[in-house]
Amino acid sequence: MLSDRSAIHEFTNLTKLLAFPGELTENVSMDFNFPSVEKPYESYMGINIKLRYFLRLTIIKRFSNNVFERDICVQQLSQYPEINNSIKMEVGIEDCLHIEFEYNKSKYHLKDVIVGKIYFLLVRIKIKHMEIAIIKKESSGTGPNIYAENETIAKYEIMDGAPVRGESIPIRLFLAGYELTPTMKDIQRKFSVRYFLNLVLIDEEERRYFKQQEITLWRKQDKDKDKTKQSTKQYAHFERPNVANQSEENGSGTNATDNSSVTEVVSSENKSDAFSD
Repeated sequence: MLSDRSAIHEFTNLTKLLAFPGELTENVSMDFNFPSVEKPYESYMGINIKLRYFLRLTIIKRFSNNVFERDICVQQLSQYPEINNSIKMEVGIEDCLHIEFEYNKSKYHLKDVIVGKIYFLLVRIKIKHMEIAIIKKESSGTGPNIYAENETIAKYEIMDGAPVRGESIPIRLFLAGYELTPTMKDIQRKFSVRYFLNLVLIDEEERRYFKQQEITLWRKQDKDKDKTKQSTKQYAHFERPNVANQSEENGSGTNATDNSSVTEVVSSENKSDAFSD
């Protein structure tokens, strides 16, 4: 936690001895590996929270140690959710304002598009404009010592002017252009990161009416990377046609321009699944 430097929590720690006590008098290369390391969470850098994976090399000397660190970025890929219901709610002020908003899904991947509509069922106040925002809420700590930070990721004005009853305002918000992370809930009982769509209406007297709706963000595998990995599995071998045979066949009146054969060779070494982190 960045707000409390002393509150450092380690959830994974593996150590290996690279060399026995002795003297280093020249450059030395030492190989190492950590097989089957569990990385249950995604790397995250927020306002009060920093979740990181790193390699630390420690050279123990008589009076002081030399410590070197190298960060590793970890991303958690998810499958398409089996249940992804739309969001539909009616909100308003009695006898003054009644609206209905609808979003096409409740769970979006980080490069998805939020599509929705706002219906005005009753309008008896003078609305000046309406805007929608993506808000990230980061909470850390437990009990009475909870730190909450809100960050506005994006804000758009989706309506300018007073609406009338029965009017429909479309919403289309692209997520690919923003630095978003997947939703993270109760990580090690230390922190959570949640995202909300905040719909705000402002009237002519600068009064604000808002409604927040939580959405879930998740990371999917990049299709372009899939295609690249799949293309490395296949190699095409083209055989040139025999010039002598081609001239003989042409002389006998046979068209040999389409007789070149193409053989596809699949490397047995690269038949493993392309799905990886």
